[in-house]
Amino acid sequence: MWDLIGKAVGRPVYQLLGGYRDSIPAYIAGGYYEEGKGLRELAEEMEENLTLGAKAIKMKVGGVPINEDVERVRVVRETIGPDVKLLVDANNAYKAHEAIEMARKMEKYEPFWFEEPVAPDDYRGHARVARSTSVPIATGENEYTRYGFRDLIEREGAAIINADAQILGGITEFMQVAALTSAEDLVIAPHGAQEVHVHLVCAINNGLILEFYRETVDPLRMQIFEETMKLDADGNVDAPDRPGLGITPNYELLKQYRVG
Repeated sequence: MWDLIGKAVGRPVYQLLGGYRDSIPAYIAGGYYEEGKGLRELAEEMEENLTLGAKAIKMKVGGVPINEDVERVRVVRETIGPDVKLLVDANNAYKAHEAIEMARKMEKYEPFWFEEPVAPDDYRGHARVARSTSVPIATGENEYTRYGFRDLIEREGAAIINADAQILGGITEFMQVAALTSAEDLVIAPHGAQEVHVHLVCAINNGLILEFYRETVDPLRMQIFEETMKLDADGNVDAPDRPGLGITPNYELLKQYRVG
């Protein structure tokens, strides 16, 4: 709907929703576990991210024993240096006591945030972890309504909200979550869907940072739209100035994968 409205009036969606800014800092998501990928390969990936202009980088933890993951965090921090933001994502891998141990062992490497340390609905667990570490807790990609975010925020389970308009059911619900978050002086760092979320995070006054995927993470995904999104030299992404969402489906590609 918002895309159609924008096209009808000749305005990009982020301007329709508030137009707080024209660009937003972004982080490159990566640091995944892969067969045969050791510390050297992890460091090489991070070096490549730096050449793309990254000023913030995310890596995964929770797939190996804690001390092994702490070593991975150490290698990434040493590779990217002290001035690049390091984000750490556990994808709900831990129980609360394990997440607390991991967070405390990572503190000396100064993570920008610790994402999804425990199960999505474990609001009390999130709060326990948040109280036990200096690392800010981020979560929310698995929340489906503003009511879940309300409960998470009331429990003081996170400082950074990773809302996802796809999971929430659309842009309108996302904006309601953004308003709820703003009322508590918290910030939004949306999950995934960079082509849509660049509009939403640029529209609001409490947008923090945008998740950005390299082409190597999913080459096919990068062909879905005619337009491509890139980091600038400062690690930012510009909001499209084209009407609506400013993206055009690659219909020829979609035909190749049509079912039925």
